[in-house]
Amino acid sequence: MLKTPLFLGATALLALTGCQNAVESEPNIKAPPATVVGEAVSCIDSSRIDRSTVYDDYTIDFTMRGGKTYRNTLSNRCPGLGFNRAFTYSTNINSLCNTDTITVLQNGNNLGVTCGLSDFVPVKLK
Repeated sequence: MLKTPLFLGATALLALTGCQNAVESEPNIKAPPATVVGEAVSCIDSSRIDRSTVYDDYTIDFTMRGGKTYRNTLSNRCPGLGFNRAFTYSTNINSLCNTDTITVLQNGNNLGVTCGLSDFVPVKLK
């Protein structure tokens, strides 16, 4: 008789675990819509970056001198990036590439998680 409630309890727990994973796996994207205006590139000239805009844990827009914007949508969530809206990176060459990583800056100078970049897609914000 006790086996049935235990079985039902375990089944309910598994069902709730599945729901939790489904909610966490959906990204919370806050980036404004943008139109792709060219082919994605693997690197951008880091000396020409005018500013970067962090929208969420997945999306960074890099605005270059001259006004061109490249959107980098990370393939994996970078926890704390959207909250802190600040990151650092270092490269040995004058380019920031899809093989490079960024590190979230927390409370000014504290280092957070390190996350990999993706391709840089030229966009025009709508």
